[in-house]
Amino acid sequence: MRRIGLVVPSSNVTVETEIPALLARHPERFSFHSSRMRMHQVSPEELRAMNAQRERCVDELADARVDALLYACLVALMAQGPGEHRRVEKEVRAQLPDAVVLSSAGALVEGLQALAARRIALVTPYLRPLAEQVVAYLEAEGFAVVDWAALEVGDNAEVGCIPGDRVLGAARGLDLTGADALVISACVQMPSLDLVAPAEEEFGLPVLSAATAGAYALLRGLGLDPVLPGAGRLLAGVERSAVHAPPAPTIGA
Repeated sequence: MRRIGLVVPSSNVTVETEIPALLARHPERFSFHSSRMRMHQVSPEELRAMNAQRERCVDELADARVDALLYACLVALMAQGPGEHRRVEKEVRAQLPDAVVLSSAGALVEGLQALAARRIALVTPYLRPLAEQVVAYLEAEGFAVVDWAALEVGDNAEVGCIPGDRVLGAARGLDLTGADALVISACVQMPSLDLVAPAEEEFGLPVLSAATAGAYALLRGLGLDPVLPGAGRLLAGVERSAVHAPPAPTIGA
């Protein structure tokens, strides 16, 4: 049994259902253990206050002797500026040296690189200023964001209730010309797991989410085969494109 630790905002519910649902498709067995940071509104002020609670959460999960830890709030790191996921992961590794340490922000970057995606499109639930910071973060990682949507939902509990048809409708409104991949949910709280496979069929390009990228990074980090059925091309185990992934930036390294 591999123990997975999740550091999540207190108002999050989706990541604790989607990540277990994904990893239940793997032949290995996993248990899941969460620690929560208080956060209600997805605002710069509340995100900073939430991040300040990280040390306590990591200590709690260290007591559970988790094998891997996922810092499961993508925008909380991306809103702090380019390269933040590398800085935070390094600090958490120093606090939790015996576990694999990952973040949703870093997992999304890793997943896009694994797909050799250079030009991407995004659907986010955030208010526009935060969505712009997510776009800038990914561009600093070497990706070109060809189009993106912000659903303008500021209450994090409401983000967990956004219906799939609204998410898919936003994706249909994007200009996907020249895109190598679509991130149908750049947020671990916005439900999208059931949309990944249908969206790949509809749009004809790889589709991933913060959840599928997180599952991919966890499996890779634990040295397990990152293959899960029905979870999109990232987790299909198919041969990757020969195109090289974007180079790692020097900012924040």
